[in-house]
Amino acid sequence: MDRLTIACIGAGSEPGARSHAFMDVINKLSDMYDFRAVCDLNEIARERAAAQFGIPAAYADLRSMLEAEELDVVLRLTPTDSSVATCVVAAQHGCHVISEIPFDTTRARADLIRRACQDNGVKLEIAENVWLWPEERLKRRIVESGLIGEPVHARLKYPCGSYHGFNGVRMILGIAPTRVLGYGGEVAVTPLPAYGGGIMTSVQWDGGVVEFESGLKCIFEMPPKKPAWERNWDIVGTDGYLSGENLYLYAEGHHHGAGSEERHPIESVTEEVNGETVLKAVRVNTDPVIEWENPYAKYGISGTDDIAKAAIFESMYRAVTEDKDPVYGAANARLDQELVIAVKESAWQGSQWLDLPLGDTTSVEQAIHEEFQRRYGCDPLGDIEKQLACRYTRLSVMWTIAGWL
Repeated sequence: MDRLTIACIGAGSEPGARSHAFMDVINKLSDMYDFRAVCDLNEIARERAAAQFGIPAAYADLRSMLEAEELDVVLRLTPTDSSVATCVVAAQHGCHVISEIPFDTTRARADLIRRACQDNGVKLEIAENVWLWPEERLKRRIVESGLIGEPVHARLKYPCGSYHGFNGVRMILGIAPTRVLGYGGEVAVTPLPAYGGGIMTSVQWDGGVVEFESGLKCIFEMPPKKPAWERNWDIVGTDGYLSGENLYLYAEGHHHGAGSEERHPIESVTEEVNGETVLKAVRVNTDPVIEWENPYAKYGISGTDDIAKAAIFESMYRAVTEDKDPVYGAANARLDQELVIAVKESAWQGSQWLDLPLGDTTSVEQAIHEEFQRRYGCDPLGDIEKQLACRYTRLSVMWTIAGWL
């Protein structure tokens, strides 16, 4: 099996950073990838990552890395606002691109990345992880099996990064959304640490309804951010429902408010691999049993999010070596982000139904573009060299304008 050379753009600012989890998974997939380099402006961060993960080369400058190394794939792990600059330049150097979530802040910026990859003949995968969690893969199989009957309703609560939640619901259902109605506001809160640093004394909240092509409606809520708030999504069918980590099936004769339900918790099955306990499968003990097996157990990859990362890397590996489309890809990533944009845009328009796909640049996206121009002094849809030279932090312009991560 031919290995692909890979480098990371972004080393993670602190020990235990999410970037480090990606690097650990790359090393475990040693039959697919040869980890060549890491790039980060922060000398301490890049040298720490290089030492910790045995990466041969560390660079401060992206172009220097791209010119010095013969790379097949780059993984962008830099802040969201940097994604156009880093991904476009990598594509221009002939590198296939895996870009960390979200795809980008607006559809127009996402389209710049997609076009750059298409124009340069390279593959593009977006590192959306939620639908690839083992429990979510199992839920999709449960729905496909017909166990809960015809899906007729869904509910979604997601505290931030709500494109993740829409991704989870949409991929379980396997049907397209057709229109959105949104509402929302801003409320005062006890001073809380802000995502990008500093303190926030008010937060935005969103709510809405997404209608799918079957007529199914998903009720969505992103409440004011509180540290203890938990994410959750439910898929309700004619014969049962999925809620959290449980499958509920209606007993014969069940009626609303009467009868009984059979609860089937999602169970984990483990095995020993090289002296370590790893996840072998997740399943529900129905008749017959429905199960999803972990194809990465042989690598010692066991954590929920590490399994998702491995699937993302394998998606790109297969796309390049077999000349096929990535499993998730730009179109899916754009749609999940479009749902978040549509909810906010509908709210800004007085809670009107908006058909999907959305048309021209929305007022939400325009406001995000204007904030990008104000903050960085360059065109968010151009000036690639100027964008590449900017210093970015975790505080994305979309957080400032819309309250999303």
